[in-house]
Amino acid sequence: MPADRSDRSDRSARLLSGLLLGAGVAHFAAPRPFDAIVPRALPGSPRTWTHLSGLAEVVVGAAVAHPRTRRAGALAAAGLFVAVLPANVRMARDWRHRPAPLRTAAVARLPLQVPLVLWALRVARS
Repeated sequence: MPADRSDRSDRSARLLSGLLLGAGVAHFAAPRPFDAIVPRALPGSPRTWTHLSGLAEVVVGAAVAHPRTRRAGALAAAGLFVAVLPANVRMARDWRHRPAPLRTAAVARLPLQVPLVLWALRVARS
C-alpha cells in the first residue's frame, strides 16, 4: 500500500478509535443522558446498560487503536454501531416534542449510523 494511503488509513483508524473511546468515557462521566435512551425492553437497570455499552465502546476503541487488533476491533465497531440503533430510535421518538435543535439532533443520529458502520468496515479492510 502506498505511504500516503497507509497514512490516511492510520489516521482514519485513530479518529475512529478516538470517537469510540470518547463516547465510552462519556457513558461513565455523564451517564444520565445515556440512561434515558436505553430501550425499555432491555432487562435490568438502564445504568447497567449504559455502563456496559460504555465499556464496550472503550474496549472496541482500544482494539481499533492497535494495528494487531484493528481489523477485529473495526468489525466489532460496525456491529456496535448497528446495536445502538434501537437507542437512537428511542431518542428520536422521545425527543419529538423537544425544541427544534434537540429534535433535529436526535433525528440526525439515525442516518448517521450508516456512515459510521461504513467507516468501521473501511478501517477493517485497510
